[in-house]
Amino acid sequence: MIYRRQFIKELSWTAVGIFLILLVVLVTTQTINLLGRAASGRVAIDAVTTLIGFWTIGLTPVLLILTAYISILSVLTRYWRDSEMVIWLSCGLSLRNWIVPLLKFAVPFAVLVALVSMLIQPWAEWRSREFAELLKQKQELSLIEPGVFREIGKSHPRIYFIESFNADTGQGKNLFVREKEKNGKDSTIFAKRGEFTQDGEKRILILEDGYRYSGTPGRADYERVAFSKMTLIISVNTLVIDPKQNRHTISTSALLASDKPAYKAELMWRISLPISVLILSLMALPLSYFNPRTGHTYNILIAIVIFLIYQNGLTFLRDLVEDGRLPMWLGLVPMHLIMFLLFLLLLRWRDRPAAPLRTALTSLIGGH
Repeated sequence: MIYRRQFIKELSWTAVGIFLILLVVLVTTQTINLLGRAASGRVAIDAVTTLIGFWTIGLTPVLLILTAYISILSVLTRYWRDSEMVIWLSCGLSLRNWIVPLLKFAVPFAVLVALVSMLIQPWAEWRSREFAELLKQKQELSLIEPGVFREIGKSHPRIYFIESFNADTGQGKNLFVREKEKNGKDSTIFAKRGEFTQDGEKRILILEDGYRYSGTPGRADYERVAFSKMTLIISVNTLVIDPKQNRHTISTSALLASDKPAYKAELMWRISLPISVLILSLMALPLSYFNPRTGHTYNILIAIVIFLIYQNGLTFLRDLVEDGRLPMWLGLVPMHLIMFLLFLLLLRWRDRPAAPLRTALTSLIGGH
């Protein structure tokens, strides 16, 4: 029918605009956050773009859910505000006639959310954690600037100075290193060349052609040792941690084969996302009711509250499944079932917009 094609067309254009607005707002917020962390030295500046990309992929399911929900809500609210829906009901038609075109719009969103949450998002999370781990390893090198004294290390700090340094190869020239030895003496090292490298689980600095001075400040007990090659341990346990140990990065097939409560909770969450797209899209149909005579937009506030209750309810049940207090399917079904029943009740009520609240609720309970 003509109204169905026009409805889906208007929803599609509205969805594009809403998705772009949400994406720009969220990405801008995350960019500001990452730039602040980069300015304080906690994140390498050249890693900001990559981290934003991974973060955006991880947020895509929520963006798609919000896009479908807000799009349907805004378009149908306009129909009520412009009295198009009143004319529809006056012709003897029901709000149920909007369910089929509404689902034609929502089902592709649900399929896309399922693909992203079950296939793409675990990969993006895995790559993001792997990239973050690599950045953590390279953080010490990224802090080194030619011509600047830098103190690096927490458990065993050292002061470094390098005249020239290539961050890509880890090689530098004319190095100065100062550290406090365990016996309380100061150790100062000068070397013509040096290279930061990885040796198993250790990150080391190989110094060549230099001198080491060791002694106590204020005393004439300094010792000078010449060396052609010296190795300093910068940090240990710097191998990349297997990110697949985290449940967010486990493939969906592996989650299905696992009996761990944490994995079952993650599987429940991934299944819930596409289901919530469909239920929220249906819920937007009765929630879009708007009385043009009053001009109040209480429906928007109610829609926001229902969305928050829905998402927080799913999160609460997921935590119960993760703690082992509920089996997965018992945690998966209740919230979706409650919201679907609420949709049916609201739909029957909004089919009679002129009926008083008590009369409407009585008819719902009595089934008339």
